[in-house]
Amino acid sequence: MSENAGGPALDPTLSEWLKARAETEAHLTGRPTPIDVAWAQRLADLLTTERSWQDQYTDLIALGSSGGKFPSSNR
Repeated sequence: MSENAGGPALDPTLSEWLKARAETEAHLTGRPTPIDVAWAQRLADLLTTERSWQDQYTDLIALGSSGGKFPSSNR
């Protein structure tokens, strides 16, 4: 859906979600062990933010589906 059509815009949510994933990957790739407390907190914040964006993205996609709900996962 586009903002011009009066619906929600997925692009901002998707780009921020992808950015959080890239930041997480960069931290995991470039970080020596043992992991320090500040880095662990940053990772926890990134993962929480990513989960929030995933939930928002799922809710936005569900608006166009039958019944307005995204199907439950089989996993």
